[in-house]
Amino acid sequence: MSEDMNQIEVGNFEVGDRVTGQVTKVEEKQVLVDIQNSKLDGIIPISELSSIHIEKASDAVAEGDSLDLEVLKVEEEALILSKRKVDAEKAWDELEQKFQGGEVFNAEVKDVVKGGLVVDLGVRGFVPASLVEAYFVEDFSDYKGKELSFKIVELDKEKNRLILSHRAVVEEEKGRKKQDLLETIQAGEVIEGTVQRITDFGAFVDIGGIDGLVHISQLSHEHVEKPGDVVEEGQKVNVKVLNVDRDNERISLSIKETLPGPWENIAERAPRGTVLNGTVRRLVSYGAFVEVFPGVEGLVHISQIAHKHIGTPHEVLQEGQEVEVKVLDVNEKEQRLSLSIKDLLERDVEENVDYELPEESKGFQLGELLGDKLKNIRNK
Repeated sequence: MSEDMNQIEVGNFEVGDRVTGQVTKVEEKQVLVDIQNSKLDGIIPISELSSIHIEKASDAVAEGDSLDLEVLKVEEEALILSKRKVDAEKAWDELEQKFQGGEVFNAEVKDVVKGGLVVDLGVRGFVPASLVEAYFVEDFSDYKGKELSFKIVELDKEKNRLILSHRAVVEEEKGRKKQDLLETIQAGEVIEGTVQRITDFGAFVDIGGIDGLVHISQLSHEHVEKPGDVVEEGQKVNVKVLNVDRDNERISLSIKETLPGPWENIAERAPRGTVLNGTVRRLVSYGAFVEVFPGVEGLVHISQIAHKHIGTPHEVLQEGQEVEVKVLDVNEKEQRLSLSIKDLLERDVEENVDYELPEESKGFQLGELLGDKLKNIRNK
């Protein structure tokens, strides 16, 4: 192109003009383009390719791409162009609409920086660490290249400030699920949940967007001292819905109700004649209740406690005492178990003796005593 023609071409463009160019060459730090309806070369410096930092030009464009560009500078033989400024102008308008409408949209995480994530939306969007998830994240390195859903929580075009939140999307979704669940869940349902938190009085279980309380008394058929003894955080459990308080958004759950009852198959586990170890749980005037399985207590009638006569069970037993018992009878339907301690005790020999010999007679035969008396009679 002659110098005069070049001057004419250059004279056709001003800073701020919009042009369309096709990428002809991608170098490391710049891109060359053919400008539509012009013989001038176009150059896009790497800093004008994207709103976010890129290491090489090929991260933003490829050969053959058609780009909308803005003239930054008019030189004698070329135009210095910006893709970033055009993208930003388009982006701000679209982002303003998304912001006003509270729209949720997906975007790829382009970079992980100190304090959060960077997203390219035509302008640089920043996601503070506290707005990434609804829980604490220690390491964000896995988020690079990941696509997430976002909402715009702050937008200021003048300050070039765009703040995004993935956490807001997650919490809104959780809120919707919670309401749906509260409206549809019914007492009596058995569902799977995950133990979220453990307290002194029970465990909170997530049942799909809402936490329900399993009171300590509903954790197991057996007595529980500490909830942490029977469940742990993150554990999958089946729970039965006991009560739904929709006004206060509270759900009462039970793990115990989903477990086999303590009396189930008791006739097989403790048939007549079985000898079991148990713990004395309660003493009453007519006998002792002994727990032989968690949640299963049988009665040792006062007549089955000892061979000798006793006035009250307290004479020979105390609560908490470990004892060995024999099953006399079992009734699974009525949840009754008759037990005996006496049948496992040796009968005391003294109980069959009607009288005792005098203290001085111990170690002598009766015949010897009688013989001595007869001698005395004869001698008289």
